[in-house]
Amino acid sequence: MTASRIVRHQNAAAEIPPVPLTIEGYSVLHQMMRFRWSAWRGLDPAKKTEIVREASQLLGTWEQGKSGQSALYSLIGHKGDLMLVHFRNSFDDLNRAEMQLAQLRLSDYLEPTTSYLSVIELGLYESSLKTYRELVEQGIEPHSEEWKQAVNETLDRQREAMRPRLFPEIPTARYISFYPMDRRRGEEKNWYTLPMEERARQMNEHGLVGRRYAGEVKQIITGSIGFDDWEWGVDLFADDPIVFKKLIYEMRFDEVSAVYAQFGHFYIGVRCLANSLGKLLNGEVPE
Repeated sequence: MTASRIVRHQNAAAEIPPVPLTIEGYSVLHQMMRFRWSAWRGLDPAKKTEIVREASQLLGTWEQGKSGQSALYSLIGHKGDLMLVHFRNSFDDLNRAEMQLAQLRLSDYLEPTTSYLSVIELGLYESSLKTYRELVEQGIEPHSEEWKQAVNETLDRQREAMRPRLFPEIPTARYISFYPMDRRRGEEKNWYTLPMEERARQMNEHGLVGRRYAGEVKQIITGSIGFDDWEWGVDLFADDPIVFKKLIYEMRFDEVSAVYAQFGHFYIGVRCLANSLGKLLNGEVPE
């Protein structure tokens, strides 16, 4: 290796980006709402039927969407009555879904409590380290055009390989658990000051716990940095809600959660299909 190449190699090694590569899929919106039960109970039964028919038709169309779906959940507890989860190809499509909902007569009885905006995200710690190291070995300067081209090629390959995980259907499981979370940025413990190799190690251990529950729960991670108040959103889907407790409890004992995780509010809901909306608004538990 020539002296100039050695110098370039050393400079590149000293400047390896700390940020892992990510690939993104569907845009995601969670809408949490209260239902104005007192006003609803005062309506004429015939008008209720018309309102439910209109809303059920739209929800049914969303459930069968070919480029992203929507699902309705009956929330358990005081944080709201209903939660809509939308998967779409873009933020424009999410906004369009919001506007469609707002035009329904049912929206007169819905009061938003909160919402969460994010995109399905897969973090590529192992691929990032492998790609960065290979480029450093070649003496390629970080962020140079040659570097960017190689990174983009890696991302393109990963997007194609991971497409089913980036653009999934909303699972049909009966229960959902949604919560936002951050990585700690305190004075003594700061996730973002750890070397990438250490973050990759901890995330791998963290992922091993989740994989043990693969047959019982479906997990979809979304990124929300720059979009909402937390850094990530987590959706868990299962037919037995006790699995949520067991999985999250076990994960609390791995290092990345025990030391660096901070959690927001948890929202637990029961799936309500379009053809069960009338029963739900009549006070019955969704089937």
